[in-house]
Amino acid sequence: MLSQKKTIRALGLCSGGLDSILSGVVLRAQGIETLWVSFETPFFSADKARKASQMTGIPLMIQNITRQYLEMLRNPRCGYGKNMNPCLDCHALMFRIAGNIMEEKGFDFLFSGEVMGQRPMSQTRNSLRYVEKNSGFEGYIVRPLSIQHLPETIPEKQGWIDRNALYGITGRGRKIQMELAEKFGIKEYPTVAGGCLLTDKNFSLRLKDLFRHQEHTSEEELHLLKYGRHFRISPECKIIAGRHKADNESLLRHCRPERDAMFKTVSVPGPLVLIPNSGTPDMLALAASVCAGYSKSPNDAETEVRVTLPEGQHTIRTKGIRPQEMQAYLIGA
Repeated sequence: MLSQKKTIRALGLCSGGLDSILSGVVLRAQGIETLWVSFETPFFSADKARKASQMTGIPLMIQNITRQYLEMLRNPRCGYGKNMNPCLDCHALMFRIAGNIMEEKGFDFLFSGEVMGQRPMSQTRNSLRYVEKNSGFEGYIVRPLSIQHLPETIPEKQGWIDRNALYGITGRGRKIQMELAEKFGIKEYPTVAGGCLLTDKNFSLRLKDLFRHQEHTSEEELHLLKYGRHFRISPECKIIAGRHKADNESLLRHCRPERDAMFKTVSVPGPLVLIPNSGTPDMLALAASVCAGYSKSPNDAETEVRVTLPEGQHTIRTKGIRPQEMQAYLIGA
């Protein structure tokens, strides 16, 4: 009786970009059973990975890693990039988590769409080596698009993949990847620009401020960093004011009624204003004045502001504080 050949299974990190899409389809073309994992935090989402999975038919699992990510983000071993992006330690953490899934679910190796030389900080030869060494799964990480320029991996030694049937792409160009996309019938894919908020200057300034003033942060507080104007009033108090309707809706969605103070003008259009973790009576009065000041209320007119606290609601009649007076407290733009 002939024994059946073992099916080789590979788990890949998927951002949803063209390179990660190609890494999955080229391995699948070698007869490898491929599956993707995409990680979510308040700093990046799996939306592009969802679209890539639907387009290619490669199954996708999604995991929220905010807790583990924050532990790394407060003190990354290799520090940050231009802003608050800890790219090397971020990638090492993701491979570490994916490696644990690999062992738990019985996959044979890991893979990603990283291309050597494509990103000056995170995809140099030394950077790729650092990520692999600090992932805890050295030798089990395959980068199909640049494998011909990288050391031999355990999957190659085991005969599970053929490096000669894979690629030696380097640098920041996209010509070869676009040709491969056409070959494999991939017609839609996102642009190169990444979706990580930690590379954004203003978001990073707000995150630094939050870390400076709070030892512990909730996931909702991190989401709030994306919206509105943020004013640091004191070490204990920050006021957030929406800029427009979409901001107001997003702030409301991430507000925690059991902890936060919320302010809204009663009879005129105006922003939603929040104080995360509420505040002292003086801070509540100031936030009401900020709410009135950024509203459509006439200058120097008293405005009624509804204040919603964890313990209940009341209204304050107050004159608005002029926006220019708040500029000194503004975090970022």
